[in-house]
Amino acid sequence: MSECLFCRVVAGEIPADIGYHDDEFIAFRDIDPQAPVHILVIPREHHPTAAALAAADSDLAGRLVATATSIAEDAGVGGYRLVVNTGAEGGQTVPHVHVHILGGRNMTWPPG
Repeated sequence: MSECLFCRVVAGEIPADIGYHDDEFIAFRDIDPQAPVHILVIPREHHPTAAALAAADSDLAGRLVATATSIAEDAGVGGYRLVVNTGAEGGQTVPHVHVHILGGRNMTWPPG
């Protein structure tokens, strides 16, 4: 998957502000943050979408959510969102499953 942007981050070919890594996951700051805290958590193993990951390895999918939750809590935000966009129509722009951690501001809708 050398053409996959996030696989290239995993391989160390593209620099990222990595704040967490283990044998399964890497977490780094989003280069176009949509909130004061905007961290991406990705599995090292390539899966194009959340649906593909869930079908291939539901245990890994659960660990991805658990890891993202732990990272969000470690970030010290009072509340946060975990967002997973799936497919182009779902807003997914990089075809490698990833969880967005968004926090550091009021995340209620509508804002206010």
